[in-house]
Amino acid sequence: MKLNVLVFINALAVAVTLSIVNFYFSHNWFDVMQIFFISLITSFIVFYYLIEKYVYSKIKLIYKLIHNLKLGRDLRDALGENMSSDPIHDVEKEVKEWAKEKKSEIDILKKQEQFRREFLSNLSHEFKTPLFAIQGYLDILLVDGLEDTEQALKFLKKASKNVDRMGYLVKDLDEISKLESGEFPIQYTKFKINELIKEVFESMENQSAKYQIKLVFKEKYNEPIYVNADRERIRQVLVNLIDNAFKYGKTNGTTSVSLFSLHDQVLVEVTDDGAGIDEKNLPRLFERFYRTDASRSRQIAGSGLGLAIVKHIIEAHEQTINVRSTLGIGSTFGFTLKRAKQQPFPGLQYSI
Repeated sequence: MKLNVLVFINALAVAVTLSIVNFYFSHNWFDVMQIFFISLITSFIVFYYLIEKYVYSKIKLIYKLIHNLKLGRDLRDALGENMSSDPIHDVEKEVKEWAKEKKSEIDILKKQEQFRREFLSNLSHEFKTPLFAIQGYLDILLVDGLEDTEQALKFLKKASKNVDRMGYLVKDLDEISKLESGEFPIQYTKFKINELIKEVFESMENQSAKYQIKLVFKEKYNEPIYVNADRERIRQVLVNLIDNAFKYGKTNGTTSVSLFSLHDQVLVEVTDDGAGIDEKNLPRLFERFYRTDASRSRQIAGSGLGLAIVKHIIEAHEQTINVRSTLGIGSTFGFTLKRAKQQPFPGLQYSI
């Protein structure tokens, strides 16, 4: 509503009220009309002055302050802003938009706070488990002495394994922290992704034999596939995903790697034929310390941060990673990489 209209309505209300009162006492229409017009004009001037000086001027300032805060400008610039002739509407609109933005920010902060609490709880649990185990083994050795050499050696080996577990935790936490802060910048190079996969397979032959799981990367095409990425970081991604497939795969099963063409990208998929993952767990699978099967996961060496590191590395490449899984059949982790140049792709699937 415009300022003049608002003032006129208020002045008219006052004039009509005074005219009715005057007519009630004098019953003189001439006096009533005089009172009406005089009070209307006087009230209009007074209301206009008061509203303009003490209301609209403040509303305009509030609007300008809100507007500049939303734009991230210096508050001193607020006085120079232009606004429409209906500041009340503008203020209402700005406040609603601002409230909506703040609600969204508060929701995000609540989620981050919940994530922080869960993370600290998980971190505390992950450190307490090996720490208490080490303390227990050392206490037994201190109390019973070292007379039974075989038993002492057994306890020392168990303590050593828990020390290793704590070492994994510290190392992986430090790496995630550096990835998030940008201390580990991505060093882009052009390399053959199929050759890197072969190298990773060769380096993991012993683990493959240990878990009795066969590595599969069939050779269908000889033409190399070039990608633009950080070679060592992608090696780390492949090692983590394959190691994860080993740990949660089945004995005498297989873990395979495949390549697919996606226009200017290459999709790399690591597939196992293990027990699979329940669909409800998939959205949180890349969270730090998230366990789909806590009872079994505690028995498996590692920090519980492998998939979180994988996600950070792929996202640092400005690429995506996803997972699909079916209980009783297996899981597939897929991530994309940028192809180094346009080149003929021998087929939809590149497997070696």
